[in-house]
Amino acid sequence: MDQPRIRLGDDEASSWLELAQQGEDDWRVTAEWCSTFTADYSALLTTEEAADFAERMLAGLASGARFRAAVMPGRNNPLQLVAEPAGDGYAFYARLTPDGDDEVGRLQMDIGPVDTRELLALFAEFHASLA
Repeated sequence: MDQPRIRLGDDEASSWLELAQQGEDDWRVTAEWCSTFTADYSALLTTEEAADFAERMLAGLASGARFRAAVMPGRNNPLQLVAEPAGDGYAFYARLTPDGDDEVGRLQMDIGPVDTRELLALFAEFHASLA
């Protein structure tokens, strides 16, 4: 069975971000912005935290309003998304923090916009894969 993962953007997009489970509590955050900046690092995250993130993203997307969702609570969060309504979809501002450490370089990037229906399907599939 494939490990749970979600990817915002695709190979055709200038910017993309992926959160993928590697092992039980071992996740990988990978991103690329305009072939200029990249991030690729591991994050300790429970399945419950990932499922909670997916639920908060689904609720935010269904609202039609601007919202923010962090993968996990606290300052040591490896990934935070700010979703901004843009036409029929959302544009994202992502803040990636390797090792959840404020002392290392962070990557802040933008992604999208992505159609809301596509996003709802992506996050619903991601959430279902965590069950």
